[in-house]
Amino acid sequence: MIGYSIQKYRTDMLKRILLCQLLILSVTRGLRAQDIQMTRTGRITFHAGSSLEDIDATNNEVASAFNAKTGELAFTVLVKSFHFRRTLMEEHFNEVYMQSNKFPRATFSGKVVNVATLNLTKDGDYPVNVEGDLSIHGVTKKISIPGTIGVNQGKISSKTKFRVLVADYDISIPSVVADKFAKDVEVNVECLYEPR
Repeated sequence: MIGYSIQKYRTDMLKRILLCQLLILSVTRGLRAQDIQMTRTGRITFHAGSSLEDIDATNNEVASAFNAKTGELAFTVLVKSFHFRRTLMEEHFNEVYMQSNKFPRATFSGKVVNVATLNLTKDGDYPVNVEGDLSIHGVTKKISIPGTIGVNQGKISSKTKFRVLVADYDISIPSVVADKFAKDVEVNVECLYEPR
C-alpha cells in the first residue's frame, strides 16, 4: 500500500510540473484543448557504458506535453525512476553520479522548429528538428536535435536519439571507474501522446 501511494504521488507530481511548464510556455498563445497532446508513460533509455561494462537504464515514467499547433514540447523525468539491471548500479547512479536527492528531475523545454511543415492529420513519420533547454544535474544547456513525429490512426508519437556529454552537466565519474563509462551517453526517447 505504501509503494502504491508513493508511486501515485510521484505520478501526480510529474503531471503537475509538466502542466505548469506547458502553461508557462503557452500563456500568451490561446491554446485550444485539442492542440495539447500529453503522456505520463513515455520511455527514455540510455547507454553509458564502455567496452568494459554495459551500463544501460530505462525509465518508463516520462511525462511529456506537445502543443501540435505551436510545436512547443516539454519533458519532465524523475531521475530515481531510471532502473538498471543491477541494484548497485542504480544506487551509484542516484547517490554518486546524479545526486538525485539534490537534483531530483531532468527537464527539457523547447520547440519543434519545423512544426508548420507537418501534416498531423495524415498518417506517417515526419522528420523534425527540436531546439530548447535541457536541464540535468542542475545544469541547463541549449540543445538542437533531430527527431521524428509520427501519426498513426490519429495518435501522435515522438522519437529521438541523441548524445549527451557527461562533462557538460557537471557529472563527475571517479577516476577509479572512469574507464567503464562513456564520456558521452546515448539517449533514446519515445512517447505516445493522448489529446488533453
